[in-house]
Amino acid sequence: MTTAPSPGSPRNPGEASGFVGNPTVDHSALKVNQTGIVATVLVAFIGSALSNWLWVLIPLLALVLLVGTFSPQLALFKQLYFKVLKPRGIVKPRPVQDRPEPHNFAQGLGGVFLLVATFFLYAATPTYGVVAAAIGPALALLVAILAFVNLAFGYCLGCQIYYQLGKRGLIRA
Repeated sequence: MTTAPSPGSPRNPGEASGFVGNPTVDHSALKVNQTGIVATVLVAFIGSALSNWLWVLIPLLALVLLVGTFSPQLALFKQLYFKVLKPRGIVKPRPVQDRPEPHNFAQGLGGVFLLVATFFLYAATPTYGVVAAAIGPALALLVAILAFVNLAFGYCLGCQIYYQLGKRGLIRA
């Protein structure tokens, strides 16, 4: 027999508990953000078969994620939700007692991975070899897959990493 988590307890095993002031996070905004990440990477990946210039979407997405991590009011996909989709009733809000920090950390981690992917996308020359040329697209796809897993199944690996780092005292959770 399992019991429902008490107020202030984490949603997922391994998450830190102790919500200060019962903060809420609109999970619909997170879902729109994840959808934007998946769609952008897929357009870049699939579209690059037709035109190599579409790889420019990867560094742009990295920039969008990193700017949104450090300045949430500038998070492009979340602002699309708050300013367009939510007011028009296209996407309904889903506030959940949760902390925003793990989600911001996960977004920043995705942005860093996309920056590394960008390096390999543009530094891949015959000097670096075929394996190096495959790393950029592979890292970009990894970010899209992890965003999709969160979108479809509600499991956020970046959030889990955040909580594990906090548990070990490596970051202040």
